[in-house]
Amino acid sequence: MLAPLRWLKDYVEIDVSASELQAKLFSCGFEVEEMVDVFKNVSGIVVAKLLSVEKHPNADKLNVWQIDAGDKGKLQIITSAKNIEVGDLVPVALDGATLFNGGVINNGQIRGVESFGMFCSGEELGITDDFYPGASINGILRLQEEYPLGMDIKEALGLDDIVFDIGVTSNRPDCQCVYGIAREVAAVLGKPLKAPDFTYETLSTPVTDFVKVRVEDAELCPRYVATGVQNVKIEQSPLWMRKRLFLVGIRGISNLVDITNFVLMEMGQPMHAFDKDKLSGGEIVVRRAKAGETIVTLDKKEFNLTQENLMICDGEKPVCIAGVMGGLDSGITEETKNLVFESAKFKRDNIRRTSRNLGQRSDSSARFEKGVDSYTTGVAMQRALSLIYQLKAGEILSGAIDCNAETQEKREIVTPVSRICDLLGIDVSEERIVAILTSLHFEASVKNGVLTVLVPEYREDVEDYADLAEEIIRMYGYDNISGTLLQFAKVTDGGRNTQQTDVERMRETLAGFGLQETVTYSFISEKEYDKLDLDKTASEYKFIRLMNPLGEDYSVMRTTLVPSMLNVLSFNQNRKNETVKLFEFARTYHTDKPLTGSELPVEKNHIIVGAYGEGVDFYTVKGIVEEFCRSFGVTIDIAPGGKHYYHPTRKATVSANGVLLGGFGEIHPVYAERYGLEKRVYVVELDYDLLEQQFNKKIAVKPISRYPESTVDIAVTVLKSVTCGEILSVIYANAGEFLKEAKLFDVYEGAQVEAGKKSMAFSLHFGSLDRTLEQSEVETAKSNVLTALQTAVGAVLR
Repeated sequence: MLAPLRWLKDYVEIDVSASELQAKLFSCGFEVEEMVDVFKNVSGIVVAKLLSVEKHPNADKLNVWQIDAGDKGKLQIITSAKNIEVGDLVPVALDGATLFNGGVINNGQIRGVESFGMFCSGEELGITDDFYPGASINGILRLQEEYPLGMDIKEALGLDDIVFDIGVTSNRPDCQCVYGIAREVAAVLGKPLKAPDFTYETLSTPVTDFVKVRVEDAELCPRYVATGVQNVKIEQSPLWMRKRLFLVGIRGISNLVDITNFVLMEMGQPMHAFDKDKLSGGEIVVRRAKAGETIVTLDKKEFNLTQENLMICDGEKPVCIAGVMGGLDSGITEETKNLVFESAKFKRDNIRRTSRNLGQRSDSSARFEKGVDSYTTGVAMQRALSLIYQLKAGEILSGAIDCNAETQEKREIVTPVSRICDLLGIDVSEERIVAILTSLHFEASVKNGVLTVLVPEYREDVEDYADLAEEIIRMYGYDNISGTLLQFAKVTDGGRNTQQTDVERMRETLAGFGLQETVTYSFISEKEYDKLDLDKTASEYKFIRLMNPLGEDYSVMRTTLVPSMLNVLSFNQNRKNETVKLFEFARTYHTDKPLTGSELPVEKNHIIVGAYGEGVDFYTVKGIVEEFCRSFGVTIDIAPGGKHYYHPTRKATVSANGVLLGGFGEIHPVYAERYGLEKRVYVVELDYDLLEQQFNKKIAVKPISRYPESTVDIAVTVLKSVTCGEILSVIYANAGEFLKEAKLFDVYEGAQVEAGKKSMAFSLHFGSLDRTLEQSEVETAKSNVLTALQTAVGAVLR
């Protein structure tokens, strides 16, 4: 929100510096994001009078001027400008002066003749005709008033204004205007607030004889005010108004257009003016657009409308997109003689959707999206009519057509003072509370410890005692709050809980395997499910669709992390990253039915690993899974099988105690191609919530045996379908208590074994903590293992 200091001074006597005012605004909840000294570069430029002129002796197009710069002396200036005459007052940049664009002027010689400065145009001062008449011409700026010679041009033309760029929070739309900020300035400085002039005179002719108004959708348009002006005079607005608009970045157009822009910036109410003679049937109808209707707006763009668009229409057709932009056919022109003024409150979310869907934004739509209250709708109309009366821009008809579906009664809040003090955690006196609320234009009184407050009509954000407490403390001072514990609270040592500790350890463990963590959006495209050919009846396909997504690529909440990881890996392959190992810990979102009201999806924590490149294969990710689970004390079973998007012979499932935790494998070439993956990619998926339930939180310390271990190697022939995991399960179940570890160290398939079979060799390590094992004990354990393997998987000793 831009608020020039001089404009604020129209309503409040400000007797502090701009920096002090900035600090005071910040103390009451308004951050001044930037304090703009618009003309800070302009320096060393003074008012001078042209005394005489003669031709340059060495240049036909140059003239040598003698000037009087007051206490700066009489100087000589050389220029080629033709629009100045003897006796004119002009701005002169002296030696060392700085122009608006930062350029520095120095004395020098031009064609052998000394020149002690430079005459300035409006452009070199950073102004246009909107700030000073004649500033936009291609020539020297000729001052039209009498100023003391030698006077600083910034003081003479008022180029010393400061513009505050204030960050206004979304709950304070009443401060999205200069007058709204002035109300806060008056309160924080303890100064009276001077209201704008709302007075005007009208004709005896009622506006109801001039135009008819009908609102068909009061939900989208709670209040609509229309007035009439006849015998309109279209001309340039006065300089004071154009200067105000110039400083907030608005170009002056004409008196009527400038009035609507002025009211927008001053009161925060967007307004619109219609050429009454262009309204078919002499009426205005506020309704939803009909299917197939179109409109051409003031910027000459044509739009196809839908029933979601609220329109201002005449008796036949749409003439304005409500809250966004007026139509070309009903706009004000130089021939306009009669007009209808509009001031309205539109439902903010409808304006936002209309503006976004049509791709059409304006200052009005931006303001309506932030919120406009019904009270200001009426007050702003009075201000606009007052300006028309002051500028003699037309004859105002009597009365106003006010279609108002909202009550204008002030909201009453009754609460014990103690309740507010308890919420703030400090005691604020009743007198101070009443004084603060009164300075903010609340009507407040206290009787027997009970505070009764009538809320200003424009403060729609104040609803209960908590809002009053916020108003009080921001003016009383947040520094006055002392730290206290909440009720039933106690001091703790802080730190992470068990679950947070496990998550952090999980991250550190995966990073220790050489993986880097990545973070992706929880939103993906519905197309990702089709790229993986997910079954539309499967749980993964029951995704949640966003009502207002950023775009199609972020339109649903993901039920699996696989598409996100594949996209990241594809991104890296396309940028020639030869070897990548990544992991992500994130949530997926699930539901069995469409969500309504306050229902929430089921959120599940998952781990996904993605890798490709040198030294990465199926056994790499298998080792990551095994070591990761082992580090948390989880004994897992790995078996062939898994999702269809893995390679049919390079995939496996992971389970523990009969619970399926996830799986891993190489992405099938068909799906890898769809993601633009040229290298073999390996992925691990684990359900962290299920895995966490298997964590072994008990830390057991085992001493190291002082006695030597015995190692036995066995090689057995089995069917190719038998897995290493199956054999290891049989070995551990039958080798006895002295078996420390069993490891696969060789797999052979070839001429020396039968067709359809393979040879698998294992090392079995036996040992005891209290003695050296007898050879017979080791042989017995070996025999038991071989017998069990033959029974369980048909293994034959080689």
